[in-house]
Amino acid sequence: MTRFRSIISRVVALHVIAIGATSILMPLALYWLLDQAANSLHRDALRGQAATIASFLRPTPEGGLTLHIPPEMQALYGGAYGLYAYAVLDADKHVLFTSREDGKPLFEDEDPNPLDWLKRRRSSGSVLFGITVPRPIGQHLYWIQVGQDLSHRDVIIDDIVTSFFPRVAWITFPILLLLLLIDILIFRRALDPVRDASTTAAAIGPTRTDLRLPEQSMPREIEPLVHAVNQALDRLEAGFRAQRDFTADVAHELRTPLAIMRARVDSLDAGPVRESLRGDLVNMTRTVNQVLDIAELESFVIGEDARADLHEVCSEVVAFMAPIAVDAQKSLALTGAGRPVWVHGHSEAVFRAVRNLVENGLRHTPKDGEVEVEVAPDGVVCVLDQGPGVPEAERETIFRRFWRRDRTRPESRGLGLAIVARVAETHGGSITVRNRPHDGQGGDGQGGGGAMFVLSFRPAPPPPAEADTATQPAGLTAAN
Repeated sequence: MTRFRSIISRVVALHVIAIGATSILMPLALYWLLDQAANSLHRDALRGQAATIASFLRPTPEGGLTLHIPPEMQALYGGAYGLYAYAVLDADKHVLFTSREDGKPLFEDEDPNPLDWLKRRRSSGSVLFGITVPRPIGQHLYWIQVGQDLSHRDVIIDDIVTSFFPRVAWITFPILLLLLLIDILIFRRALDPVRDASTTAAAIGPTRTDLRLPEQSMPREIEPLVHAVNQALDRLEAGFRAQRDFTADVAHELRTPLAIMRARVDSLDAGPVRESLRGDLVNMTRTVNQVLDIAELESFVIGEDARADLHEVCSEVVAFMAPIAVDAQKSLALTGAGRPVWVHGHSEAVFRAVRNLVENGLRHTPKDGEVEVEVAPDGVVCVLDQGPGVPEAERETIFRRFWRRDRTRPESRGLGLAIVARVAETHGGSITVRNRPHDGQGGDGQGGGGAMFVLSFRPAPPPPAEADTATQPAGLTAAN
């Protein structure tokens, strides 16, 4: 038997089998009950007729017996058209009176038993059913036989039983099908709490570890499973929180020692050693800050009404990173939309994502090169560099934590792009990368023209007080 994965499918399949068996057995059982009821009515009617025949019998002084049927009842027992047939036999089975024209008993060569049916096939082909009842009259015992042809036009009980299958039994199957449809609705209604729990479970993630499956409305059979799942979620949340708090605490506590070390390094005499130590401290500080950013983003939740001006955020990033670009003898430019671009998100988180993309672009762009930040009106920001590009095989792995192509470079720990991917995920956006061609006209070359990171956010309506005017020129450039 095929195993169904759905509970409703299993119930329906088993119910269909039950309906098929019931639709066959129920009419047969009803037919048997109707037939037994009809036979019982026939027996009672025949016993009543036997008692009526016995009331018409009178003993004679000579020890004989007479039968006087009132004229108004003679048609009931008369000839081939009578509803009933009768015969009166003495103790030696000699016929004293009979409605048969040949003067014979209704049933011959039968042991008279008042509990059994007796039957005889008539010459016309019909079957006569009857009983034999003993009746004492005077000092003698007589046997009264009463029979009835069930095919007689006045016998309607057997007609009802005979027509039960073709006219009544067929309705059993549609009724059971209707019951099946009702059962399906009942099961779907009963499983509504399970579907609601599934929806709640789908929303549980790193940013919503506080959610739990509802237990109050659960069916009693499923409640232990839901309770066990909630307990497992409690343990996972505790472990997740402990790990996240530990990472944040370690990153936060490292800031003070790093600041002390930098002060001591700055107090050293100028020379190659001091500059090397200062570079190491800068890289360590940057790594600690990125670890702290990731720890904060793990529990970061964006409100439904949160809005950020993508153009303003990118302007702040360009202004913040401009001195670094000038020191590195590189250019940083802001292009695209010259007016506010509202997206669904948190300004600080978006700032971190764009800043990490700009830092990544400046790191891979050679001297006298340019990193361009392009803001589109539909909530997309593109960061284009002039580095070696990203091979197609690495375009998914570069967003993983601590992934680095060249592990000999001390200034990168593989966290910047992971922060960008996390910000995009929490905002319901996306981050992709492709290579720029040599001619700079866009495309998907394999290198030489630099990389283009595309960070997309969901557009949001502007605030009511937002004026529909451009507040920022389209080309803010920090030149070397």
